Amino acid sequence: MKIIPFDARYRDDMIFMVLQAKDALGRVPRLNEDLLDVPGSYLNRGDGFWLALDERGRVIGCVGFSRIPGTEEAFLHRLYVKASEKRKGIGSALLKTAEEEMRRQGIRLSRVHLGEPREQWFESYAFYAKHGYREYAERYWKKELQNSFCEIDLQLKEAEQEAEQTDIRYSSEDVLTAMQAAIGGSDRV
Repeated sequence: MKIIPFDARYRDDMIFMVLQAKDALGRVPRLNEDLLDVPGSYLNRGDGFWLALDERGRVIGCVGFSRIPGTEEAFLHRLYVKASEKRKGIGSALLKTAEEEMRRQGIRLSRVHLGEPREQWFESYAFYAKHGYREYAERYWKKELQNSFCEIDLQLKEAEQEAEQTDIRYSSEDVLTAMQAAIGGSDRV
Protein backbone atom coordinates (compact mmCIF):
# COMPACT_ATOMS: atom_id res chain seq x y z
CA MET A 1 0.00 0.00 0.00
CA LYS A 2 1.18 3.49 -0.77
CA ILE A 3 -0.32 6.90 -0.17
CA ILE A 4 -0.09 9.49 -2.91
CA PRO A 5 -1.37 13.05 -3.33
CA PHE A 6 -4.57 13.09 -5.37
CA ASP A 7 -3.99 12.25 -9.03
CA ALA A 8 -6.90 12.83 -11.44
CA ARG A 9 -6.12 9.55 -13.23
CA TYR A 10 -7.53 7.75 -10.17
CA ARG A 11 -10.68 9.86 -9.77
CA ASP A 12 -13.19 7.32 -11.12
CA ASP A 13 -11.64 4.45 -9.17
CA MET A 14 -11.75 6.60 -6.02
CA ILE A 15 -15.44 7.39 -6.56
CA PHE A 16 -16.16 3.69 -7.16
CA MET A 17 -14.34 2.79 -3.93
CA VAL A 18 -16.24 5.43 -1.90
CA LEU A 19 -19.60 4.22 -3.22
CA GLN A 20 -18.64 0.61 -2.41
CA ALA A 21 -17.52 1.63 1.10
CA LYS A 22 -20.86 3.34 1.73
CA ASP A 23 -22.76 0.34 0.38
CA ALA A 24 -20.79 -2.02 2.65
CA LEU A 25 -21.88 0.10 5.63
CA GLY A 26 -25.51 -0.38 4.68
CA ARG A 27 -26.03 3.15 3.42
CA VAL A 28 -27.60 4.13 0.15
CA PRO A 29 -24.54 5.15 -1.84
CA ARG A 30 -24.69 8.71 -3.05
CA LEU A 31 -21.97 10.72 -4.66
CA ASN A 32 -20.42 13.64 -2.82
CA GLU A 33 -20.01 16.43 -5.37
CA ASP A 34 -16.61 17.50 -4.06
CA LEU A 35 -15.21 14.15 -5.27
CA LEU A 36 -16.09 15.04 -8.86
CA ASP A 37 -13.66 17.97 -8.71
CA VAL A 38 -11.00 17.32 -6.07
CA PRO A 39 -8.64 19.96 -7.50
CA GLY A 40 -11.34 22.64 -7.38
CA SER A 41 -12.73 21.53 -4.02
CA TYR A 42 -9.40 21.01 -2.23
CA LEU A 43 -6.09 21.38 -4.04
CA ASN A 44 -6.54 24.75 -5.75
CA ARG A 45 -7.46 26.23 -2.36
CA GLY A 46 -4.24 25.03 -0.71
CA ASP A 47 -5.98 22.17 1.07
CA GLY A 48 -5.03 18.50 0.78
CA PHE A 49 -6.35 15.22 -0.58
CA TRP A 50 -4.67 11.80 -0.73
CA LEU A 51 -5.33 8.35 -2.10
CA ALA A 52 -4.22 4.98 -0.76
CA LEU A 53 -3.35 2.54 -3.56
CA ASP A 54 -2.88 -1.20 -3.34
CA GLU A 55 -0.08 -3.11 -5.08
CA ARG A 56 -2.19 -3.26 -8.28
CA GLY A 57 -2.64 0.51 -8.34
CA ARG A 58 -6.31 0.39 -7.28
CA VAL A 59 -7.70 2.96 -4.87
CA ILE A 60 -8.38 1.44 -1.45
CA GLY A 61 -8.73 4.63 0.61
CA CYS A 62 -8.85 8.40 0.56
CA VAL A 63 -8.89 11.46 2.82
CA GLY A 64 -8.94 15.21 2.43
CA PHE A 65 -9.01 18.35 4.51
CA SER A 66 -10.15 21.91 4.03
CA ARG A 67 -8.86 24.82 6.04
CA ILE A 68 -11.38 27.01 7.85
CA PRO A 69 -10.67 30.49 6.42
CA GLY A 70 -9.09 32.97 8.82
CA THR A 71 -8.23 30.31 11.41
CA GLU A 72 -5.57 27.76 12.27
CA GLU A 73 -8.19 25.02 11.93
CA ALA A 74 -9.30 22.56 9.28
CA PHE A 75 -12.01 19.98 8.72
CA LEU A 76 -11.21 16.44 7.64
CA HIS A 77 -13.32 15.07 4.80
CA ARG A 78 -13.93 11.81 2.97
CA LEU A 79 -11.84 9.41 5.05
CA TYR A 80 -12.90 6.12 3.47
CA VAL A 81 -11.26 2.73 3.29
CA LYS A 82 -12.42 -0.06 1.02
CA ALA A 83 -14.44 -2.54 3.13
CA SER A 84 -12.21 -5.53 2.32
CA GLU A 85 -9.11 -3.53 3.35
CA LYS A 86 -10.25 -2.33 6.78
CA ARG A 87 -8.30 -3.10 9.94
CA LYS A 88 -4.98 -3.04 8.10
CA GLY A 89 -3.82 0.42 9.20
CA ILE A 90 -4.82 2.18 5.98
CA GLY A 91 -7.21 4.63 7.66
CA SER A 92 -4.61 5.40 10.32
CA ALA A 93 -1.94 6.00 7.66
CA LEU A 94 -4.27 8.29 5.69
CA LEU A 95 -5.18 10.24 8.85
CA LYS A 96 -1.51 10.58 9.79
CA THR A 97 -0.70 11.89 6.30
CA ALA A 98 -3.45 14.52 6.48
CA GLU A 99 -2.52 15.58 10.02
CA GLU A 100 1.16 15.93 9.11
CA GLU A 101 0.30 18.21 6.19
CA MET A 102 -2.05 20.24 8.38
CA ARG A 103 0.75 20.72 10.92
CA ARG A 104 3.14 21.69 8.14
CA GLN A 105 0.65 24.36 7.05
CA GLY A 106 0.37 25.72 10.60
CA ILE A 107 -3.03 24.21 11.32
CA ARG A 108 -3.34 23.62 15.04
CA LEU A 109 -6.83 22.09 15.30
CA SER A 110 -8.30 19.28 13.23
CA ARG A 111 -12.06 18.90 13.21
CA VAL A 112 -14.35 16.23 11.80
CA HIS A 113 -18.13 15.94 11.46
CA LEU A 114 -19.46 12.41 11.93
CA GLY A 115 -22.71 10.89 10.75
CA GLU A 116 -25.86 9.91 12.51
CA PRO A 117 -27.35 7.83 13.88
CA ARG A 118 -24.25 7.00 15.89
CA GLU A 119 -25.07 3.27 15.81
CA GLN A 120 -24.59 3.21 12.03
CA TRP A 121 -21.33 5.14 12.25
CA PHE A 122 -19.86 3.31 15.25
CA GLU A 123 -16.62 2.54 13.36
CA SER A 124 -15.98 6.23 12.70
CA TYR A 125 -16.65 7.25 16.30
CA ALA A 126 -14.31 4.53 17.61
CA PHE A 127 -11.63 5.32 14.99
CA TYR A 128 -11.40 9.02 15.80
CA ALA A 129 -11.49 8.41 19.56
CA LYS A 130 -8.59 5.96 19.14
CA HIS A 131 -6.63 8.69 17.36
CA GLY A 132 -7.08 11.32 20.05
CA TYR A 133 -10.18 13.13 18.79
CA ARG A 134 -12.75 14.25 21.36
CA GLU A 135 -16.39 15.18 20.86
CA TYR A 136 -17.02 18.89 21.48
CA ALA A 137 -20.59 19.09 20.15
CA GLU A 138 -23.03 16.50 18.96
CA ARG A 139 -21.38 14.68 16.00
CA TYR A 140 -18.43 17.15 15.93
CA TRP A 141 -14.99 15.99 17.06
CA LYS A 142 -11.64 17.77 17.30
CA LYS A 143 -7.97 17.16 18.02
CA GLU A 144 -5.23 19.66 18.80
CA LEU A 145 -2.30 19.22 16.45
CA GLN A 146 0.21 21.44 18.23
CA ASN A 147 3.50 20.18 19.57
CA SER A 148 4.45 18.29 16.47
CA PHE A 149 8.07 17.28 16.07
CA CYS A 150 8.47 20.17 13.59
CA GLU A 151 7.47 22.61 16.34
CA ILE A 152 9.78 20.93 18.86
CA ASP A 153 12.63 21.13 16.35
CA LEU A 154 11.88 24.82 15.78
CA GLN A 155 11.79 25.44 19.55
CA LEU A 156 15.14 23.69 19.97
CA LYS A 157 16.71 25.74 17.16
CA GLU A 158 15.42 28.95 18.75
CA ALA A 159 16.85 27.87 22.12
CA GLU A 160 20.22 27.07 20.48
CA GLN A 161 20.30 30.52 18.83
CA GLU A 162 19.43 32.19 22.13
CA ALA A 163 22.13 30.17 23.88
CA GLU A 164 24.73 31.21 21.29
CA GLN A 165 23.78 34.87 21.65
CA THR A 166 23.88 34.84 25.45
CA ASP A 167 26.61 32.20 25.83
CA ILE A 168 24.27 29.98 27.87
CA ARG A 169 24.97 26.25 27.95
CA TYR A 170 22.12 23.75 28.36
CA SER A 171 22.58 20.31 29.85
CA SER A 172 20.99 17.28 28.17
CA GLU A 173 18.61 17.15 31.15
CA ASP A 174 17.51 20.75 30.41
CA VAL A 175 16.84 19.81 26.78
CA LEU A 176 14.91 16.69 27.80
CA THR A 177 12.78 18.71 30.24
CA ALA A 178 12.04 21.31 27.54
CA MET A 179 11.08 18.62 25.04
CA GLN A 180 8.78 16.94 27.57
CA ALA A 181 7.08 20.26 28.27
CA ALA A 182 6.67 20.88 24.53
CA ILE A 183 4.84 17.58 24.03
CA GLY A 184 2.50 18.10 26.93
CA GLY A 185 4.46 16.81 29.88
CA SER A 186 4.76 13.33 28.50
CA ASP A 187 7.78 11.27 29.44
CA ARG A 188 7.95 10.02 25.85
CA VAL A 189 10.52 11.84 23.73
